[in-house]
Amino acid sequence: MLDTTGPADVAGIRRLAREGLLAGSAAAARPRALARLRGGVYTVAWPLVFTRITKPLEHRRRHADCARGLEWLRPDCLDRFHDDVEAVVDHALRRATGPIDNLEGWLATRLTPATVDAHRRRRGEIGALQRPRLPSWLADKLEGDPWLCDLAVQILLWVGVPATAGAELWPLDGWAARRAELTGEPPPARDTLDREVGRVLAAMRTRPAWHAEHVERPLGHKQAPVAPTPAEWPALALVAEHELADARLAGLAEEALRAIETRLNRGEAPATAVTTVVQKVFGEQEPACENWLAAALADEERVGAIVAAVLAILDR
Repeated sequence: MLDTTGPADVAGIRRLAREGLLAGSAAAARPRALARLRGGVYTVAWPLVFTRITKPLEHRRRHADCARGLEWLRPDCLDRFHDDVEAVVDHALRRATGPIDNLEGWLATRLTPATVDAHRRRRGEIGALQRPRLPSWLADKLEGDPWLCDLAVQILLWVGVPATAGAELWPLDGWAARRAELTGEPPPARDTLDREVGRVLAAMRTRPAWHAEHVERPLGHKQAPVAPTPAEWPALALVAEHELADARLAGLAEEALRAIETRLNRGEAPATAVTTVVQKVFGEQEPACENWLAAALADEERVGAIVAAVLAILDR
């Protein structure tokens, strides 16, 4: 049940945030009061999480049905959504120590660090490496082969995520495409990729305790692969083109906000930081925006409005 608080509780959350008291109130609150605080922040945070994290992710996973709204999320996708919202709530109740006039804007800039940190903690809880890196001993076992070393890292990443590869244990199709991209060779036959995965796993098993802790243990937490049913085959064409464009633009906007905030923290002038980042992110990565963007950045009044809007979102 998403909305666990009434309007008065959300209003109270906003007041505490404006007064810089949200984190302090959460730290001092008794269980019942803390639950109400969490519910209020949850109510504010979940639409942001769905729009900026869940929906773009479901599009990338080709879950067109899940991207339609909360009521269409599949059970595992819904669990991931709730985990992400809880991560943002926890982050807010720890980090909202100063005055925040625009709570949604402030939360928007914290979505990625909050969910990434929580994801790493969850990986650690099941034994998966939080930041998978290739051990030097494993690189030696693989004779320094660039592709096999990369495949080893992909395996370490995969065992720590809750997603499954349909009816298979490993996401071989995705790894085949990655192999082609890294080596410049045509995509390999599945038998070839199977052998390469087997070679990497054999190298990992030369350290039995390490393999058991960081591969077998987290892999055991995944749901068993199951054969897909027709209901699980949403076609990418079911997603309207404008929805894909909206998801892409929302992702670029999140990237731009993070870059602008970094520049502002270094002391760069707001107008310079905003125009430089907006030109780079949208002008170079979204050609459809190029003409409109050039006209907007040539108009001082429009630039001022853009800078003001960005600063308001960043609560600066």
